[in-house]
Amino acid sequence: MFKQLRKLASDRPDASDADDPDRGWREILIPAAVQGAVFAAVKAATQRTRAQAFREATGHWPAGH
Repeated sequence: MFKQLRKLASDRPDASDADDPDRGWREILIPAAVQGAVFAAVKAATQRTRAQAFREATGHWPAGH
């Protein structure tokens, strides 16, 4: 998925090297922003699933909430 996004943001498929002086801001930031959003969503879904499983197993929501 990220390779496809990079292709849309740049005419070069390997547009992920932020240290490359030939890369534009758009080529670097758009894929990085989407990748960060995807990782944050996966992390939140994982945490929520774990908390729900804990509640189902114990009858209580995890401590601290």
